[in-house]
Parts: sequence; structure tokens; C-alpha cells
Amino acid sequence: MGYAKSEAAYEEAYRYIPGGVDSPVRAFGAVEGTPPFIERGEGAYLYDIDGNRYIDYVQSWGPLIFGHCDPDIEAAVIETAKKGLSFGAPTELETALAKEIVSLFDSVDKVRFVSSGTEAVMSAIRLARGFTQRDDIVKFEGCYHGHSDSLLVQAGSGAATFGNPSSPGVPADLTKHTLLARYNDIESVKRCFDASEKGVACVIIEPIAGNMGLVPAEESFLKALRELCDEYGTVLIFDEVMSGFRASLKGAQGITSVKPDMVTLGKVIGAGMPVGAFGGRKEIMAKLSPEGPVYQAGTLSGNPVAMAAGLASLRKLKADPSIYVMLGEKAKRLMEGFKKAAEAVEVPMVTEVRGSMFGFFFSDKSVKNFDDAKENDQALFAKFHRGMLDRGIYLACSSFETGFISTAISDEMIDETIKAAYETLGEIRN
Repeated sequence: MGYAKSEAAYEEAYRYIPGGVDSPVRAFGAVEGTPPFIERGEGAYLYDIDGNRYIDYVQSWGPLIFGHCDPDIEAAVIETAKKGLSFGAPTELETALAKEIVSLFDSVDKVRFVSSGTEAVMSAIRLARGFTQRDDIVKFEGCYHGHSDSLLVQAGSGAATFGNPSSPGVPADLTKHTLLARYNDIESVKRCFDASEKGVACVIIEPIAGNMGLVPAEESFLKALRELCDEYGTVLIFDEVMSGFRASLKGAQGITSVKPDMVTLGKVIGAGMPVGAFGGRKEIMAKLSPEGPVYQAGTLSGNPVAMAAGLASLRKLKADPSIYVMLGEKAKRLMEGFKKAAEAVEVPMVTEVRGSMFGFFFSDKSVKNFDDAKENDQALFAKFHRGMLDRGIYLACSSFETGFISTAISDEMIDETIKAAYETLGEIRN
């Protein structure tokens, strides 16, 4: 495949946009080569400006369950856009989508729409702090909850640690109330609770982590986390920006028996349009302005075009629950194929699937937390990614990201992808 036009486009973009991209992972910093510049998407395929075609397993990082340019979603967007792009005033579309979400999530009595997952999480944490009248929060290493200041933290020294800023521009004062625990390790969470002098406002977790590769939380861990939060009067927040409507129709809550107090949702509920949401128990949501004192606002919140896209997608999913069975089977077959391709050339690989989400690590041990994930062979992943891209397979450009199956991906495309994996790994080993 040739990438001359994309390379030129990247150089041009670099002159006007920091790093040439509007989100760091797009720069291909963790893999080899220059990112292809995309011209259009259609069904399961992406087409770049060089005329290359790729089977897309990124799907705009999750929301395109029905692939690119689904006719029903596209029609809903066009019809709504013709009436106006934004009003800054209430519309019935907001209520309609809110009702659908509340009907599906047992832990959500009311929901507030925002414009991104970052905004949803930032607002949910503020509300949890306002509800509990506490400042400290607990998050887990390897879980990404957006780029708000209090969540851009790295571990310090000690078993229970308050986070230090992981990015310049984030004052230490804004992260001093963030404690870091180890994923799937309840003892590390208990140490965080012990270290908090005035009590923990909330624990936020990706119940199906998708930002250290695909690493699900163990059921026993989630149950212990629920019990701990109940004991201390702490709000448990599930960040389902990635897994909501992706892992199942009810997200992670369709898989685990554990119910959180609050949920954050994101891009998937907008079917590709910029959107986010946070919701929870009625007594918590009652603290949110204008009902309560905790302030949050957004001019574009509940954008009608995004609401229309989300409604069209969600109603299609509700109308045919077998979609998730089909998506899960394809994800499993893809990962089984990758595993066999790796075994054929004696390359260690572990795989994971949750609904239409999949992940793989070049590692010889199961991955339960971020430390385990960091041990995977990232150099090998970079070579694998390059080889697959050259064979027309578009995978997430980091070993710490998750892949997605859409309904537009056929069995033949899965076979083509597995064949490319055999060829790529064979080429790397030789």
C-alpha cells in the first residue's frame, strides 16, 4: 500500500495542529509509520486519501456498532439537521433518549446529557463530592476517565498513594485528593480508604477496562468494591463510556450482578456524534442544578442531532437483541484466529472478549491489571500493527486500546483478517 498523500497531509497538519493530530493516540506514536488520513467510511470499511481500503476494527473507538454510514442513523441525522443543528433549548429528543437509558440501567433513575465522556466523568465526580460532602476519590491505575485535572494522575511512592500530576499544567493541589488503587485488588482499595482522613467521596472504575487493553474486572472484586462503598457511604461510579451499549445492551451491567450508584456514558450512545451522559440514583441526581446546589451546564448538551443519532442506534439494538450474540461470536472467532496465528509461529498471546469488544496482548501471562498489561511486548505489537495495516486491516494503534466489531463486519472479513494475522506474524518471525 502507498501512503504518500497521507504522509504529505500529516506534514501539513503538523504545521497548524500540535503533533499534527487532535488526539494524541492518532499520531501513531506507539506504532510504526504515519497515520492514514481518512477520506470516508462505508459499512465495515475505511478509505484513506491514498485510495487504500481497510477493514475497520476501531469503529471511531467504539460507537459505530452498525458500521459507517448506517442508513437508518444517517437518515435520522439528516432529518434532524434540516430542522437546525443546535438550539440551546430543550427538545423532546433529549427526553426520549433519557427514557431509553433509564429503562435499561437499573442503577439510573435520572440522566444528564453532556458533550463528551470527559465532561460526563468530570461532572459525575463533582456531583458525588457534593452529595457526600467529601473531597477524596479513588481511581485505578490503567483506567482512563478523560483528561480532567483530578484524573490525570500517576502513582507516587507507598502502598496507598495520593496521585501526583501526570501532565504539566495540572497543579498538584488538584490531584492531591485522588488516590490510586490497583485494578482487581481489593486490598489496595482498602488501603486507600484507610489513607483518607475525611472519607472517600467516590470510587470510579471501568468495570470493563478498555484503556489498558481489554481487562474486565473480576466479579468477586466488583462485589467486594460494592460492599466497601456501602460500608463507608461512598458513591460507586461505573465508567461505561466505552462499554455502555457495547459489551451488552446494558453495558457491563448486563454482565455483572453488581450495581453502581452512578454511571457515565459516552460516544456509543451518540452512534458517532459527540455526546456523553451521567446518571444515577434519584437522591444523588437531585443534588444537581437546577434541582440542587451542584452546578453543571453546557450550551451544546443534549444536542438534537446527537440525540437523534443515539436514538436511532439504540432502538435498532433494542429491536433485535440477537445482534449482541452475533457480534460476540465474531469477536471470539477473531481472537481465536489471532491466538492460533500466534501459536503457529510460537509467539505468546493472550486474548479477551466482552460482547463486541476484544483485546489481545503479546504476553505469556493473563492480564489482570495495568502492571500486567505493561509487560506485553509493545515492540512486537508495533510491528504487527504495521503489517496488518499494510494488509488492509485497521486496528487500534496502541497495545493498550480495545478493538470493536460492527454488524457490518462479515464472516469473510474475519477470515481475511485472520489470514493477514498469519502472514504478518510469519513475516515478523522470519
